[in-house]
Amino acid sequence: MNMSIRLPDSLHNRLKQMAEAEGISMNQFITLAVAEKMSALATVEYLKERAKRGCRQKFEAVLANVPDVEPEEYDKL
Repeated sequence: MNMSIRLPDSLHNRLKQMAEAEGISMNQFITLAVAEKMSALATVEYLKERAKRGCRQKFEAVLANVPDVEPEEYDKL
């Protein structure tokens, strides 16, 4: 399928530079960018739907089982 889009010159130039830096064509770059955006939006929708099935009481019950100890040194922020 072919699609024609209009881009401002500044966006087109930056797109070209970024695609070249990645070693791919502008078409491939655009395809990846669209796929990434679609994936992000689908993830948000999935999480919203999953959150609707959540249960605060079950969450708190699981959380109550977590030991109240300091994290290991390598795991501290």
